[in-house]
Amino acid sequence: MQWVGKVVLVTGASSGIGLAAARAFHAGGASVALVARTRSKLEETVAELGNARAASFPLDVTDRAGIAKLPSQVVERFGGLDIVVNNAGVNHRGAVIDRSLDELEAIIETNLTAPLRLIHASLPHLRSGGAIVNVASLAGKVPVPHEATYSATKAGLRAFSRALAFELRERGVSVSTVCPGPVDTGFFGDIEHVPDLVFSQPMSTSEQVAEAIVRAALGSAPEIDVPALSGKLATLGYLSPRIFAALRPAFERLGARNKARYVARKASGDG
Repeated sequence: MQWVGKVVLVTGASSGIGLAAARAFHAGGASVALVARTRSKLEETVAELGNARAASFPLDVTDRAGIAKLPSQVVERFGGLDIVVNNAGVNHRGAVIDRSLDELEAIIETNLTAPLRLIHASLPHLRSGGAIVNVASLAGKVPVPHEATYSATKAGLRAFSRALAFELRERGVSVSTVCPGPVDTGFFGDIEHVPDLVFSQPMSTSEQVAEAIVRAALGSAPEIDVPALSGKLATLGYLSPRIFAALRPAFERLGARNKARYVARKASGDG
């Protein structure tokens, strides 16, 4: 029960990683503010957790006025704010030329602008000893074609987090990122549009990423990759583009095989 007395705000909390993170913090004794667009799903989770230490805040993170008010509303509900988890995200896969500007801008607004705005609004309220955890991606280390804008937002979120950590050090507030590879959630959307390269790495569960988020909130590491070995490969690819270019065809072949198995498993209803 290491989070007793702490108040945690989680975006994208109606499903997947965000829901798993909210449950994990709540199980550790925290009060949890769940933020997502779908009110009914949030209220189901609050009913599951019990409304003494859980509350729903239905909100689209691209609602700039709503985000500006959100931290103070959480403080009013729970009496403080200790941890902010920026998890909400969106992706419109495909070549840049095949996507509309509105779609590309929506990725930037959701994945980068919204976390910046929520953090800015939260800073006056965050108590000493608190934490900001931003969910980025391995695609923010090695940019993925057909996910160019998504990769850019996750790289930007990583850079913002690293710099902000230095700014907030004297306040006793840690800032860290969690960078997952592929995660078995509904985030994939139309699986045919997911690049084979994505599936070259082991699939994680929402709970595994949530566990990394909880560890990150302890301020023990500036960045946690999930899985760890995939993070090392991504770092190598970033530092050595020639090596990555040489290995990429093999990774894509592996990813194509893994993707086919994943699609077959889902079609059969097995996981």
